[in-house]
Amino acid sequence: MNHHSTAHAHDTITTVAVVGAGTVGLGWAALFAAHGHAVRLTDPRPDLAETLDEAMPLLAASLHTTARALRARVEISADLAEAVRDADLVQENGPERLELKQELFADIARHAPGHAVLASSSSGIVPSAIARRLPDEAAARMLIAHPFNPPQVVPLVELVPGTRTSERTVARAAGFYRSLERVPVRLRKEIEGFVANRLQGVVLREAFRLVADGVVTAEELDTIMKTSLGGRWAVVGPLESYHLGGGPGGIRHMVEHLGKGLEQADGTPAIDEAALARVIEQTESAYGTGPAAYRARAERRDRKQLAVNAAVAD
Repeated sequence: MNHHSTAHAHDTITTVAVVGAGTVGLGWAALFAAHGHAVRLTDPRPDLAETLDEAMPLLAASLHTTARALRARVEISADLAEAVRDADLVQENGPERLELKQELFADIARHAPGHAVLASSSSGIVPSAIARRLPDEAAARMLIAHPFNPPQVVPLVELVPGTRTSERTVARAAGFYRSLERVPVRLRKEIEGFVANRLQGVVLREAFRLVADGVVTAEELDTIMKTSLGGRWAVVGPLESYHLGGGPGGIRHMVEHLGKGLEQADGTPAIDEAALARVIEQTESAYGTGPAAYRARAERRDRKQLAVNAAVAD
């Protein structure tokens, strides 16, 4: 089949270029290879081959395969143009500097096929900024696909389209990451830092403060998180957990009786009434209301929580 024979001939992604061989890039390369894709890895570092070979045993162990099997599917390229030449998807993992990413994507767009999805692993820079200098045709194929490190282990991929990203690109990317047994979640607005890192940032700031103030030691703080919120949020997430905490009355009951927990340090509401109503409505819509829905959700939570407890027990 000719390279550009039909507009939709290349919805299938088989060849992937990985640009940047840091921790995230190497993890992506291993994941792509483990799922049978041909991988082209490029990075300006002179010791790229040695870096890849050293990383392979640990990466292979996390993917229940062998270093030899993974390495056989990864081709090293010293030249970016050569690496992306036949790619159906390019996964960029360069440093978090806007100007550098803009230059990288200009080069990638110049040399990659016209059907290739152009994805960035950026952990916080919005895609419209990265794509600012790209022509419309290339910007339509560019989006953020941000993994939570390490990408071959943690399921989440935050998909963030820019203002010029096409719906077809979002759909192709979502299908591809799902085929890798990842969980793509599309953000509905561009926001710096995206969602997972913004949530993590709030928790980390308070964790540093509690340890620095001598309330607990670093190890004790981690123990508290692992034996409470960490396991709980793995099972239900903060909003479903809050909803369950209200019993049959759910999140509405919690807000009415414990709403002060949602206030800021100075006592002012963290969220206005209309916005709060939207969160309550979405939570009730997602998880149901009333005694029967509560019992079913609570049973499921408890069963999964006990399984998590058993899995992480030392």
